[in-house]
Amino acid sequence: MDVDPRFLRTFAAVARLRSFSAAARELGYTQSAVSQHIAALEADLGTALLHRRPVAPTEAGTRLLEHGGAILLRLDAARADVMRVATGPPTRLAVGATPLSARVAARAVAAARNALPPLEASLRIGTREAIATAVATGELDAGIVDGIAAVNDPLRLPETGLPAAEVAEEELAFALPPDHPLLGRGNRVRGARLEDLVDARWIDAPAVTAPLADLAMLARADGFRAALVYDGQDVAGLLALVEAGQGLALLPEKVVATGVPLASPRLVHRTELLRGGGAAALVGITAP
Repeated sequence: MDVDPRFLRTFAAVARLRSFSAAARELGYTQSAVSQHIAALEADLGTALLHRRPVAPTEAGTRLLEHGGAILLRLDAARADVMRVATGPPTRLAVGATPLSARVAARAVAAARNALPPLEASLRIGTREAIATAVATGELDAGIVDGIAAVNDPLRLPETGLPAAEVAEEELAFALPPDHPLLGRGNRVRGARLEDLVDARWIDAPAVTAPLADLAMLARADGFRAALVYDGQDVAGLLALVEAGQGLALLPEKVVATGVPLASPRLVHRTELLRGGGAAALVGITAP
């Protein structure tokens, strides 16, 4: 298979937008050109990739999308890496961060601006997948992302080819309402096991901490159910829900006001720094 990346990008746009005309407008092509790209790709692969009415990927198209997203991301990352070499001295610093790493990122940005004063700086908050992708493609100069992982295990991020430049790991704790039964059994010292809380009332906050599906995989246990889904990126908002008795959450120990440590399995809150170009070399996760 010798797929033209332009055709693959066109196919991904049509599949995402569910429209040939919308994809044409987004990509700056005529609708006829989009149709030709899709026809050439289908001819090369020898199978239909899209249903036409309504527009949707076929089973083969769905499989191609799974591979195509990673391929296009690596191509964009390669282009951005080459462009970084050709740029002059940095004049801006664009940093991305996940909600729980926002304070670390803010300190890092301040330290970088002090080291190289007149930098135009910006800080964006987003999911770790979005931040990692933006760093790889040159939209951001650096990103600080976090998540829950086994000790010394890397975070699960998109395949961008960017290794972690710096890593920090810290202990986890269960954030609990003040009247939670666990707080009255000496567990503040001993801690609690994740597997013993499978059937507890959980708040699923995937933009802030590990989704419940990931916790189930890490605990190797089924049964995690959300009592409430928090569709926000504000850590304080999540903690307020916990305090109001809406459920519990697994968070870095340093942000948990009322809770008990995680005793097992041996998991940590892991923070990774991803560096792209520009002034990214000035960014560190241990900035004072």
